[in-house]
Amino acid sequence: MNSRTKRILSTMAIIVASVAFGIIISADVGLMQKSSAQTATIRTTSGPVTSVTVPSFADIAARVAPAVVSITSTEVVKTSSLQHGFGIDPFQFFFPNPNGQRQRPTPNQGGQGDQQEEHAERSGGSGFIISPDGYILTNNHVVEGATKVEVHYGADINGNGGHTVSAKIVGRDPATDLALLKIDVPQTLATVPLGDSNSIRTGDWAVAIGNPYQFANTLTVGVISAKGRALGLSQETSSFENFIQTDAAINFGNSGGPLLNINGEVVGINTAIRGGGAQGIGFATPINTAKRLLPELKQGKVVRSYLGMGIVPVTDQVREGFNLPPNTQGALVQYVEPDKPAARAGLQPGDVVVEIDGRQITTNRELIDYISYLPVGTKVNVTVIRNGQRRTLSATTMERQPEAGEENNNQNATPEPSRFRLGMSVDNITPDVRQMYGIDDGVRGVVITDVKDVSPAGDVVSQGDVITEIQGQKISNVAEFRAAIDRVHSGETIRLYVITPGRAGVQGYRFIKVP
Repeated sequence: MNSRTKRILSTMAIIVASVAFGIIISADVGLMQKSSAQTATIRTTSGPVTSVTVPSFADIAARVAPAVVSITSTEVVKTSSLQHGFGIDPFQFFFPNPNGQRQRPTPNQGGQGDQQEEHAERSGGSGFIISPDGYILTNNHVVEGATKVEVHYGADINGNGGHTVSAKIVGRDPATDLALLKIDVPQTLATVPLGDSNSIRTGDWAVAIGNPYQFANTLTVGVISAKGRALGLSQETSSFENFIQTDAAINFGNSGGPLLNINGEVVGINTAIRGGGAQGIGFATPINTAKRLLPELKQGKVVRSYLGMGIVPVTDQVREGFNLPPNTQGALVQYVEPDKPAARAGLQPGDVVVEIDGRQITTNRELIDYISYLPVGTKVNVTVIRNGQRRTLSATTMERQPEAGEENNNQNATPEPSRFRLGMSVDNITPDVRQMYGIDDGVRGVVITDVKDVSPAGDVVSQGDVITEIQGQKISNVAEFRAAIDRVHSGETIRLYVITPGRAGVQGYRFIKVP
């Protein structure tokens, strides 16, 4: 090798070494662009260095946020003028009033001067859009008892923008604390995809998004802490509780919002918390439960089958007490309701259900889920162990009747004329009325003589206001007012032109949505 060749090779080696050194320096000082995932280095106690890739959740947030909605519901509550009670559930639902807890009225005990008063109790929650035509999933407790439900949709990832519209409660299921709402808007809506809650595992990433404390589109991250939790929240839910537990920080206002997996798919509906705020533990209803019930929720009523018996898990104590083999699994019958399918089939307290239609039963949950989702009137074969012997009994399911407070909304009630639902009374403007309210001589219309505080009108007008136009039509008397209002249908918005006497310049359009 001659000297010239040696010089060329030496020069090339120096160039390669310089480039490599420059890349190392650039990466070290942060000049190179980072990827959306970050790599963390973990040094184990007795092994080699392990690299773990930590994902970024920014793409999930940007994709899902437009489909997450804020829900405000208004409930008319009658309370005693002398007594008020306050309380909060041990397992706190995310459904507080603006003061931080839900007010519960003390029943009227009677007595002199103890009168019932109505007031509006407004509460908030979250939900998410599941179809482009405006179906929204949320919790039943977010809208239960509400006389008015409003949805704010279309906000960006920072909670800016969007629109507020009235929503219709399509169907409710207190047993699983689910509700389906519907909004009617002209545009196609963003949706969030529904995942598979059966496929998630303890330790998987969990992403919660909603409107805690009215901070729109707040996103928090944690993991799936456990599955199949039963909390005993209420008599209605106790038989059907199958919660996903998570440590993703969730707070008041997240209720009804989505719990997502790493792919941005909904795996649960945030429902309850134990403890206080972000330091507590969150629980979500599995999305597969909602998917199974969606067709019935859209019909306005969830129908379940049942056999009419109470069951408990088969524990070591049960096996020992009933002399069962050590590996026995199933559900122990605690009681049988008279004249119900289980009783008619011959099931007795002390029976251990081990199979249903040939399917092995290992937990209470399997038995309840199998029976409750069968069509009413289905014949089933129940295999039990009684006094050490297996026997198979035949039962026919019947419809499970709702518990107190579970009744569905009356969808078939005859609607009142629109004017009766606005919550205000009007009168003709006579000379006496003109003098009483200080109405100028040139003003023509009807005067508002009374407004219910808890009503659509109560939010926008006051006693003494004068309505001069409805939907652009001039109004001069009560008959014209009634005719114009009754032409407006439920769900439509009424445009009023209102003048407030005695206050110069206070006049203009007001808008009331017919409930």
